[in-house]
Amino acid sequence: MKLLVGLLALIVMAAPQAAHALDGQIVHLKVETTHVPGPVDVAVYLPAGYDAKRGEAFPLIVQLHGGGGSSANMTSMADTLEAGIKAGLVPASVSVMPSAGRSFYMDYRDGSQKWETFVVEDLLAWMRAGYNVPKGREGTLITGISMGGMGSLRIAFKHPDKFQAVASMEPGIEPALAFKDVKLRDRFWRDDNLLQSIYGKPVDEAYWAANNPATIASTNPETLVGLGIYLEAGDQDMFFLHHGTEFLHRVLFDNGLSHEYRLVKGAEHVGPSIAPRFLDALEFFGRILNPPSNWTEGPAVKQARQRVDGFKRAAGYPVKEPDGDRLRTE
Repeated sequence: MKLLVGLLALIVMAAPQAAHALDGQIVHLKVETTHVPGPVDVAVYLPAGYDAKRGEAFPLIVQLHGGGGSSANMTSMADTLEAGIKAGLVPASVSVMPSAGRSFYMDYRDGSQKWETFVVEDLLAWMRAGYNVPKGREGTLITGISMGGMGSLRIAFKHPDKFQAVASMEPGIEPALAFKDVKLRDRFWRDDNLLQSIYGKPVDEAYWAANNPATIASTNPETLVGLGIYLEAGDQDMFFLHHGTEFLHRVLFDNGLSHEYRLVKGAEHVGPSIAPRFLDALEFFGRILNPPSNWTEGPAVKQARQRVDGFKRAAGYPVKEPDGDRLRTE
């Protein structure tokens, strides 16, 4: 137990530390809910120049903290978000972070707590009722670190109709499609009591698989077409989370699902690498919100493609039009 407490303290440290006063503001509120022990503490970041009556809604970024964290982590994450906005990496956006303890953002197997349902139903509805944010999928984004990375992936993969994109940082996922294949290396910091409180006692392996991002992607890849997906992890991660992230990348790749994946050289699970890595994730969100069409449609690209298509035809290889939601595997 002492080991787990110490590890939780390290995970909380994963968030970058705030460097200066914000131009925007953070408000701390509570969301009433019947799905989890409530009310739930949330922190809402409003960018400088936020206008509740502006005709165009501000993008909404749902942020999920890591294990042992809370909505208080918004203080440091908003600092980096604001830096990304100022740098033009992402448009001025509203962001919200709920306190979720060490719930994995899961609907518990016994029905006692439903954190996934809280995020998808209660939190989104509450934000849309109270703030000038999108009312639907477009412009609604989700991200998280560690446990929050796992939660953001699962929620987005199970509800791609609710989110335009997910950016998962060092997600707490295992390199397996079945619970029986999870090695000690990939779960040494999660004791049986924690797993059984969420997935059932004994662990319901079918329920675990139904909520495992890699298994979801492997079983129902078609449901993820059109969802923007960003994965990243440091190659020195003390929890070995780069193994699970790499595994999911390969599942997505082998199923032809377009996504962005980064194994960050020299980066640890905590420390000074987190802030610049979050900026990279925000830059991905920026490209989702404002796609750079010249990457695939510019004159130089079209000219080169026409020439290469000629080589394909001459060799007898079929020519297919590119699809931004699919890898070019044929």
